[in-house]
Amino acid sequence: MASEADGDEGSDTYSEFIAKVERMTHVGHAGGVLNWDQEVMMPEGGTPARSKQRSALSSVTHEMLTSDEMADLLDRLDGEDLTDEQASVVREVRRDHERQSRVPEELVEEISQASSEAMPVWKEARETDDFSTFAPTLERLVELKREYAEHVDPDRDPYEVLFEEYEPYLGVETAERVLDRLREELVPLIEAVRESDVDLATDAFAGEFDTDIQEELARDVLDELGYDWEHGRLDTAPHPFSTGTQFDARVTTRFNPEDPLGALMSTIHEFGHASYTLGLPREHYGTPLGQSRDMTVHESQSRLWENHVGRSEAFWERFLPAVQDRFPQVSDVSVGDAYEAANQVYEDNLIRVEADELTYHMHIVVRFEIERDLIRGDLDVEEVPQVWNDKYEEYLGVRPDTDAEGCLQDIHWSHGDFGYFPTYSLGSVLAAQLYASADEALDGLDDELRRGEFGSLHDWLTENVRKHGSRYTTDELVRQATGEEYTADYFLDYATAKYGDLYDLDGYQ
Repeated sequence: MASEADGDEGSDTYSEFIAKVERMTHVGHAGGVLNWDQEVMMPEGGTPARSKQRSALSSVTHEMLTSDEMADLLDRLDGEDLTDEQASVVREVRRDHERQSRVPEELVEEISQASSEAMPVWKEARETDDFSTFAPTLERLVELKREYAEHVDPDRDPYEVLFEEYEPYLGVETAERVLDRLREELVPLIEAVRESDVDLATDAFAGEFDTDIQEELARDVLDELGYDWEHGRLDTAPHPFSTGTQFDARVTTRFNPEDPLGALMSTIHEFGHASYTLGLPREHYGTPLGQSRDMTVHESQSRLWENHVGRSEAFWERFLPAVQDRFPQVSDVSVGDAYEAANQVYEDNLIRVEADELTYHMHIVVRFEIERDLIRGDLDVEEVPQVWNDKYEEYLGVRPDTDAEGCLQDIHWSHGDFGYFPTYSLGSVLAAQLYASADEALDGLDDELRRGEFGSLHDWLTENVRKHGSRYTTDELVRQATGEEYTADYFLDYATAKYGDLYDLDGYQ
């Protein structure tokens, strides 16, 4: 599909370049569909073939990106008079080309096959609560990713190199600074919450909730928020995720008969990802201008919709009747009760994707510290369960009884996604900053949410985030959208005010 950036004003060199970029992107997106199928629909016995299929596509994409033809085109474009949009495309492709050209094709293929083969091993280990069966696979992935980082830049911290796969512009120093600040300021807040005598309506949604009806409710909330069913679908997966393009952005969730709020918030979270993807400019499909900026920005969209919308009192004024219509057993629950239940801070919080908004970030800190030490060689794989449990006890005040509810709960390491976890907290921080800017720009946003009118918020996000794709670097995009540098101030102000009010905490309101 042609894009504006390769119109009449573009040179023959740029036109040839963009054609190769689009073709390469299409191959990569085909691999994404295979990955979705493996996690959602593929029969268990399909892994041997699927791992080879995904490996082959990864190899083809790598060949196209690192080819002599691509190198020659990038060299020739150095002397071209490019528009700002064209220069942005060249910047993004050049960065990927320079990194990937240093990595042997055989290693790329080996990593892809190893991660595909790792998924069923992780699933079985989690189901049988036996980390030792996953440990050799994890060790292999750690070694492969260390080797990958060494090829990209042997003179730099390997974890820093891997982190830049997911957040190329903010820098691992920013991640460390933000996570340190969150740990320093949220741990005392969490302790104050737990010492509070305030009794929230934590049992507002207690009981058994049929999972088929929960799925109907999940579809209700997607309808309410404006999900485009012509360009998406809802399925279930062991670990909820969203994937796709601006033409096909799919969401998954999971259901627990004893936790209807968990599925609801998970669905809203993945809707946030999908709404960002669907809002990317269609005319730029196949180029960086039609692709999401990075995982920090992507996560900001999901956390904005989940926490600033889905956990707001205004949202519950609007959506509680739909919940009560599906589940009459909660007909006596008030809006205040629902709001308190959706924002309670759990005493016994072991599972990240079920975590409350505050303790969630301590889950991220645990994973960040462990994966960083694994990649740097400061921690052996067999030590992971013990270190994991110790950190949970130190940061969260709870200790997992099993590996399944401990270090085996997340799928990311089986994908070889080391460096991914910090972007969850970085995205939450950005969500608060973006929402504050939207709230200031849109008069009466809270009232609009209360009426179920989400169009203004969608429009603001499209105008300030979605339509830009990867035109700007992360820090530039934040400045464009908010007028300020990236900062954790808005998130910490929001969190302390919200939970100080909920739990009547002196000094936090």
